[in-house]
Amino acid sequence: MTKTLHEVGYGIYWVTWVVLLALTLLMLVTGYVSLPKAFVVFLLLGAMLVKATLIGAHFMHLRFEKFTLVLTVAVGILATATFLFVLIAFDGIRILKLSLR
Repeated sequence: MTKTLHEVGYGIYWVTWVVLLALTLLMLVTGYVSLPKAFVVFLLLGAMLVKATLIGAHFMHLRFEKFTLVLTVAVGILATATFLFVLIAFDGIRILKLSLR
C-alpha cells in the first residue's frame, strides 16, 4: 500500500486568503453601488459559491481527497443549506408582508 504525501507550502494559503478577501470586499461594495437587484443576487450567490469552494478545497484539504468524499461533503452542505433556507423563508415572507401594510 503506497501513501501519497502532498507537500504544499504556505503560499497557496496566502493566495487563497487574498482571493477570499477580494471576494468579500466585492460583496460589500455591491451594497453601496446601485446595480440591478437580479445582477446583485447573481453576483453574491456566485461569490459565495466560489468562496465556499475555495475554503473547502484549501482549508479543509478536500482537494486531496477522493471524489466520493468531496461529493458527500458538498451534498451534505447543500442539503443542510436548503433545509435552513426553507425554514427561514417562511418567516422572511411573513416579515415582508408585515412591512408592506
